[in-house]
Parts: sequence; structure tokens; C-alpha cells
Amino acid sequence: MTLKPLGNTGIKVPAIVFGTSALGNLFTALAPEVKQEIVKESIRYTQPQTFFDSAGKYGAGLALESLGAALNALEVPKDQVVVSNKLGWVRAPLVGDEPQFEKGIWRDLKHDAVQKISYEGILECFEEGNELLQGYSTQLASVHDPDEYLAKANNKEEEEALFEDILEAYRALEDLKKRGLVKGIGVGAKDWKVIPRIYQHIKLDWVMFANSMTIISHPQDLLAFMQQLSNDGVGILNSAVFQSGFLVGGDYYDYQLIKPDSPENIAKFEWREKFFAACKELGVTPAHACVQFGLSAPGVTSVALSTTEPEKVKRNVDSTMNKLPNEFWAELKNRGLLHDYSPV
Repeated sequence: MTLKPLGNTGIKVPAIVFGTSALGNLFTALAPEVKQEIVKESIRYTQPQTFFDSAGKYGAGLALESLGAALNALEVPKDQVVVSNKLGWVRAPLVGDEPQFEKGIWRDLKHDAVQKISYEGILECFEEGNELLQGYSTQLASVHDPDEYLAKANNKEEEEALFEDILEAYRALEDLKKRGLVKGIGVGAKDWKVIPRIYQHIKLDWVMFANSMTIISHPQDLLAFMQQLSNDGVGILNSAVFQSGFLVGGDYYDYQLIKPDSPENIAKFEWREKFFAACKELGVTPAHACVQFGLSAPGVTSVALSTTEPEKVKRNVDSTMNKLPNEFWAELKNRGLLHDYSPV
């Protein structure tokens, strides 16, 4: 597995970062032995360095706990694992049958979670995350979904106060880095436009875009910002390249159920139908095309992929390593599925 530097963090990573929401029982409760097998396969196909992305929000800490348990059971050397931990949530007692922090999507949890975005709150999240990792540690830390945190505001004054909370959280991350406890600080967001705003105040080492730079949607201003980050030496991770599963046949787009019930949505379904037809004719799976496109943007080091099935880990790894011919991208442009400015 070829490794590339992630910005100026001093860390080299493969082209795939393994998402761990499944280890936190997202949508389905996996048995511990299945989780361990997913981790085992991830390590098997990405030696000498395996890259995991996790968060205290995933299963109210269960993802971190499951990852730490699996790594210990497999006796993985600590210098062969990179863990990115998105901070902002800590465990809380579970009252009732299901957690309240995100209803209806997590299965068989024994804890709830509460959000803590502040200087002290982020330090608490960091310490709890490392405890759950059971001897392994967070090398890359970020504030989890600051865009969603800002969206809670009812007016401009509230929004400004919430943004100050986010800046205080980043001051905590900066202190962790100064103390040598993390090697890089970053940000992950679904609404990419919050990232330039934070970047004006904080020297980020890496960023993760989610549901933003995909084969169906990649605005020119986003690509220009990614180029700026790349020029500045900031590492870039690309996540949710299947547009919440829509691009591989799912019913969700940007985490929302989608139907062809508006001109905008009809256009998305028509695009997908043409995309599927082109892939079939050219002998390329839609998933492979999405992953390779996600890697094509300026400065992207790794694409984040996850699975609930151990046997699909290799397929995901292969999709990041096997490039597609220029003729494929040219044909997509000829069919009007890509723009002239699309980065392929």
C-alpha cells in the first residue's frame, strides 16, 4: 500500500480512511466478532499503515470502544494505526429504551451522548476518546460537524455565540497540539462553507469534506477552495462520495429521503439513470467511479469508506487503488454527465 503525507501533519496515510460508524451500531447491531473481522481486514489490506476515522458521537462512544477492543485483540502495533477522532460528544446515562442524541438510527446502545463544544468540553471529549481506545490514541483531532452546531441558532446573535464556542473548542485543540498530544487538528463538515469561515481564524492541518465533492455535485467555488488548501499544505479527506448512497442506487441524498417530486429532484434521478447506463456500457461499477472521482479533486489524500461486511473491505480498498482510464471520464463529459471544469 502506497502512503502519502497528510498535509503537514507528519503522518503518511493510504488512499482509504476507514469510517467506523458501523462499529457504533449505525442502523444495525453488529456482533463483536464481526467488528473485529472488519478491523482485521482493514489492516490486512492497508499495511504498513491503517487509517481509521471515528467519533464520540458514533454509537455514543461504542465505535471508539469497539475499535480499541479489536485492535487490542489483534495485537496491532500502535505505530501501524492512525486514528482520527471527531470531538464534540461525550457519553451520558441512557434513560429509556433508546438514546436521545440521534433517535432511530443507532441500535442496542448502553449509553446516550451529550454535545460539548467548548474549551473544557473538547478536552473532556479527547480524554474520553483515548480511554475508549484502550491504549491506542487519537493522532488527528477535529470538531465534529460545526455546521450542524451553528444551525441550532435562531438568530444572528445566537449564531455568533455558537461560533465563539467553536473557536474556543479549536483553542483547546491547538493546546493539545502544542503539548504534543495530537499531530494535527482539522475539521469535518457536511456544509463545506463553514470550513473557510473557520479557516480564517484557525490554522488547520487537514479538513474532511462530506457529501460535498462528489461526481454529481462539485461546485467550482468548492474546487477553488480545495486548491487553496492544497497550496497552503493542508491535507484533504473526502467523505460520503456516494452522496448518502444515492449514487449507488440508494433512496437518500444528503442524508434525506429523496423522491422525483420536484424539478430539482427529477434532474438528480435522470442524471443517475444516465450515469448507471454509461457505467454499464463501459464496464465500470458506479461505486468505483464515485471513489476515483472523489480522489481526483485538488489535494485529496484519502477517501473515507465504510462497510458492515468484512468481505467488502478489499473491494473498497481496490476501488481507491485502481485508476480508471481517461477515456471513461471523457465519455462521461461527452454525455453531459460532467462539466468541462470537472477535475478528471
